[in-house]
Amino acid sequence: MINFRPIFLVIGMLLSVLAGAMLIPAVFDLMAKDQEWVSFFISSFLTAFVGISLTITNRGDVVNINLRQAFVLTTLSWVSLATFAALPFWFSDHGIGYTDAFFEAMSGITTTGATVLYGLDKMPPGILLWRSLLQWMGGIGIIVLALAVLPMLKIGGMQLFRTESSDKSDKILPRTAQISMATGSVYLLLTVICAIAMWYAGMGEFDAINHAMTTIATSGFSTHDASIGHYDNPTLEYIISIFMVCGAIPFVLYIKTLRGSWTSIIKDSQVQWLLCILFLSIMVVALWLVYSGKYGFADAIRYSVFNITSLVTTTGYASTDYSLWGGFAFTFIFLLSVVGGCTGSTSGGIKVFRYQVLYQTAKAQIDHLIQPHAVIKPRFNGKPIPDAITASVMSFIILFAFSFLVLATLLAMCGLDYESSMSAAASTLANVGPALGDTLGPAGNYSSIPDIAKWLLAFAMLVGRLEIFTVLVLFSPYFWRE
Repeated sequence: MINFRPIFLVIGMLLSVLAGAMLIPAVFDLMAKDQEWVSFFISSFLTAFVGISLTITNRGDVVNINLRQAFVLTTLSWVSLATFAALPFWFSDHGIGYTDAFFEAMSGITTTGATVLYGLDKMPPGILLWRSLLQWMGGIGIIVLALAVLPMLKIGGMQLFRTESSDKSDKILPRTAQISMATGSVYLLLTVICAIAMWYAGMGEFDAINHAMTTIATSGFSTHDASIGHYDNPTLEYIISIFMVCGAIPFVLYIKTLRGSWTSIIKDSQVQWLLCILFLSIMVVALWLVYSGKYGFADAIRYSVFNITSLVTTTGYASTDYSLWGGFAFTFIFLLSVVGGCTGSTSGGIKVFRYQVLYQTAKAQIDHLIQPHAVIKPRFNGKPIPDAITASVMSFIILFAFSFLVLATLLAMCGLDYESSMSAAASTLANVGPALGDTLGPAGNYSSIPDIAKWLLAFAMLVGRLEIFTVLVLFSPYFWRE
């Protein structure tokens, strides 16, 4: 049997940190003389009680976690954090049921950005700050997970990005703990710079702090129902677009840059592909908007830059209702929503590197047809791609497509229409947030769908955030055998 004591120890530590974080919005509500601080205080007490109890009762079991324990820990920690992070929403005076509270918490901690809350403009500061804090913590959490845990689990080709490679030239820093510390410092620095830039562009201090956290986390929660469209500020939109791209770039490249390798970001093939995808997608949509008479050229560039960047980086912000841009734009946006940013970033989606592996594999097969006797190997960043990684990436993409079809079918069975079912399935699996259409699109939210659909979508957010295999492997009977 799996020894759960080290798993419970780590979860206890994480819950203790979460309990401490709950006191931050409590202070903001107390300063604003809003009684919501009580719900945060009670939630913090309950979370701390469970967290400290788990830590104390399982201490002394700090051992190297094996592979099966790592799979269980990865999934169980995210579920536990969402379960307790939902308490402040549930205990609040806004009539939020636990289903909605859990959906909001899972959306926050997985940096998805799908919401069931409305009337955000009149919400107390604590609730708004808690949503942003959840996404900010989830963003740094997924970076550490992508750098330290997922490569070990060999999830969907993630072993391409082992930071502790036996090849000394690949080592960023000697230990994973040092990498996590350096990554956290860069993450915090980018958040601060982003907040200052937003404040300078005309956003209020409180809103700037919240949006900086959700921008760098590429997560998309806003303090207003109209999202970034509330401000109608082109300068602000361009600033946010820049920082959304910053959040979608591998954070280890920032560390390399700060350590003197000034061309690391520019030379990285993932970043090059991401920027090319963004540029081409923005130009295609902008030209379509001009051709269809929706906007003039300047406005077409403005709206396409912001909203396409938000979709590709899986941030989920919106400055206008892009569901109304016409059939071509609708289809194009739907396809872009599953692209995602780079691995080792805060973005969700399939990730650029998997498309690169897919392209290189297909190219190698075509070249082999032309030259049957030639030895042709697909390459990534100038290095040959092992066959095991190619198979892993192919399996991931197939499983992503299968998960999408199953989820869309289940949502349709729950009563959602075709447009909502398809777009919600893609949006939650890719951790984008807003779907398409009048109900779930950027002008709406997920509050009106049935509770069973909300639980399905919350599970989809978890599956998408943890790279699918990490969660689904737990449902295999073989996994639990001795």
